[in-house]
Amino acid sequence: MGVIRLSNPSRILYFSFHIILILLQQTTAERELKFVVVVFRHGDRTPVTSFPTDLHKESEWPQGYGQLTKIGMQQLFELGQYTRERYSNFLNSTYNRKEFYIQSTDYDRTIMSAQTYLAGLFPPTGHQIWNPELLWQPIPVHILQKSTDRMLHFPLPDCPHSEELQNETQTSSEFQSRIQPYMDFLQAMAVNTGLELNNLKKLDNFQLWNTYDTLHCEAIHNYTLSVWATKDVMDKMEKLSELSLLSLFGIYKTEEKSRLQGGVLVNVILNSFKQAASSPKQRKMEVYSAHDTTIGALQIALNIFNGKLPPYAACQFFELYQESSGQYSIEMYYRNDTSKDPYLLTLPGCTSSCPLEKFAELVSPVITENWSKECGKKDKMKDIFIGFDVAVALLFIFDLVLLYLLYHYGRCRHRNNYQDI
Repeated sequence: MGVIRLSNPSRILYFSFHIILILLQQTTAERELKFVVVVFRHGDRTPVTSFPTDLHKESEWPQGYGQLTKIGMQQLFELGQYTRERYSNFLNSTYNRKEFYIQSTDYDRTIMSAQTYLAGLFPPTGHQIWNPELLWQPIPVHILQKSTDRMLHFPLPDCPHSEELQNETQTSSEFQSRIQPYMDFLQAMAVNTGLELNNLKKLDNFQLWNTYDTLHCEAIHNYTLSVWATKDVMDKMEKLSELSLLSLFGIYKTEEKSRLQGGVLVNVILNSFKQAASSPKQRKMEVYSAHDTTIGALQIALNIFNGKLPPYAACQFFELYQESSGQYSIEMYYRNDTSKDPYLLTLPGCTSSCPLEKFAELVSPVITENWSKECGKKDKMKDIFIGFDVAVALLFIFDLVLLYLLYHYGRCRHRNNYQDI
């Protein structure tokens, strides 16, 4: 067998190339994934409501409105499997409650989505198999009641200033310039759907959006659509639904809106990363099962929104890495198509692998220290104490007046008695 002899320049290039490869491999090996946050939309569901001229009634859907379907279960099971594959070298091969945490909004469809996601992510193996005929294991899904959920279910309710901003958005020039081309279409839709769209210049954020969603759900499940629901009509309704989502959290005074909406979740995620970086802990992943508005509010707050409605099972990944230098960085990926790899997203003003400190600095404008105060909410306890103080003061004044009257009455009676004598 012949020996390949290299000339001196070739040898130098050959060895230089291999040295570079070795250095690159060492750099890659030294970079370590430390923590992951996952936020996803629930899977395919039945319509959440109807409209007056709808051809179908709630009774036609086996579980009624707003419920996860078999298609939705399959979507989230597949997402769980994808997450398992993506982090196979990071997550423990078996479920470990100290490493993993999942939370859902208080809706049947999000809770069930979380459960089917977990079935794909953590199928039991070895000692965790409790029924050989059922490769599934129970894993706790944490839930906040709707009345106390101030993190996942957007738009967050009970925020007067947010409602003011929304009203201002509807009349703003930015919004009106986008809705003007649809005026004739909206009038036609009012007739076709039977909806009372009284003020077409103020797009009801959910009325038309829900109508499009109902038709979209019916189309997915091969229900007969109304004659007027052509592809062109559906496309326009989709655009108006996207405008509705965008107007909720953006278009007008976006930063101010985000402080009261999506920025709340940004702050939760940032604090989780800070804690993971400052004091290494056993938890490796936090997962949130939520809604299209959750992903929309979050992405708009981060200025990474693509303008499209997040589809069923859309998933936003946040990954915290410790670089070879010891510094921490964040990468963001968006999965909205199962046929493609997730999109790498870049926070404006930073690189795709954004240093944690820089990330915190860039998102600080959308983070509030006192959500209730900025919302313009009244402090109920403070009102109670003020009311109590006022009541005490009035009682004190009443006592003084009563004492004065008694004293005055006593003097008058004494004078009258003296005159009688």
